[in-house]
Amino acid sequence: MRRRLLAPLLVVLVLAGCTARPAAEPAPALAGGASTLPGPVPADLALRPAPGTAPAAPAFTGGLTDGTPLTAALLWADRPVVFTFFSSWCTTCVDRQDALSDLARRHRDRVVFVGVAGADQADELQDYLRAHRVEYPVVVDEQQTIWRSYAVREPPAVVLVAKGGALLRGWPGGLDAAALEQRLGELVLAGSG
Repeated sequence: MRRRLLAPLLVVLVLAGCTARPAAEPAPALAGGASTLPGPVPADLALRPAPGTAPAAPAFTGGLTDGTPLTAALLWADRPVVFTFFSSWCTTCVDRQDALSDLARRHRDRVVFVGVAGADQADELQDYLRAHRVEYPVVVDEQQTIWRSYAVREPPAVVLVAKGGALLRGWPGGLDAAALEQRLGELVLAGSG
């Protein structure tokens, strides 16, 4: 009797094993999401003091590409921040992005780069970020409220904020990576320029 019951049970188990679906692979992390947030501040980070006359940068909280909230003031509390205002359809942004991505990697954790994407579709934004190896956080500013708070009318634009939140400089029309690196040395990184 046991053998008669055991045989059909084995057949069911074997068939179940053959038809079982493999576990779904986890979706890749979205470019510009939480996985791109900076690590700890390097112990040897030397910064120039911000001029006492510099105005305060507009503070904001926005959602990264994966929905993770990012509070700008928490980033600039302990290191300088470069905001790059861009859109995936902006040809000047496209032309400059690879070099900006390289610059951000060279200064990783010393200076935080944060992209602020406006007027973009989510899939086009992801294609852009992956194609240009953007490995820093990107805030999605669909209504362009952050753009307006920084007086950005169209992409590209770059804004440099000192540790502590002083608004050091903005460049409507953007800035190429070599010029931005020079400005980082002049304005925020001690011993760099």
